[in-house]
Amino acid sequence: MTVVTLGGCTVGICILLHHLIQWWPGRKALMKDPLRQLGELGPFLISWAYGALTILGVGGLIGWLAKTALWISSWLGDVALVWGVGGSTGVRGAAPAYLPLTQAGGAVVLVLTVAMVAAAKKSRWGSSIKRGAWCGVCLGTSAGVAGFAAAPLALATNWIGETAFGALQ
Repeated sequence: MTVVTLGGCTVGICILLHHLIQWWPGRKALMKDPLRQLGELGPFLISWAYGALTILGVGGLIGWLAKTALWISSWLGDVALVWGVGGSTGVRGAAPAYLPLTQAGGAVVLVLTVAMVAAAKKSRWGSSIKRGAWCGVCLGTSAGVAGFAAAPLALATNWIGETAFGALQ
């Protein structure tokens, strides 16, 4: 498992805050039609969950891409911390207990990858989907709330995989 640095967590939090600020419809619009307004966050949240799943030990090309994105994000965040505010580089973010995906869970991630790529290319939410996946990669192995949300995601993915693909065996 690739562990995120403090810089990578910072990049993930910056992506999350940027998206929330861009999404914020204002109090009046939120109170008038809350379901529609909150529904606009759906693509970002779903792709965040996908990004968190890809960093939880998926191998092959998908895992390599996720780990490379995390490495680049950690490096960029470390550079921003050192040159921006005078921090130190390479500080590892605290990590939660590691929960790997099973073979069936990996199959679910592969199916989700096809769906995410298609949705990012054809959907009007392509930018939200890409940013959500990047945010999930950055925060999926952190020890904060986002990292702790990744463990139930892995359990649910493994269960879905065992249920769907176990019936085929």
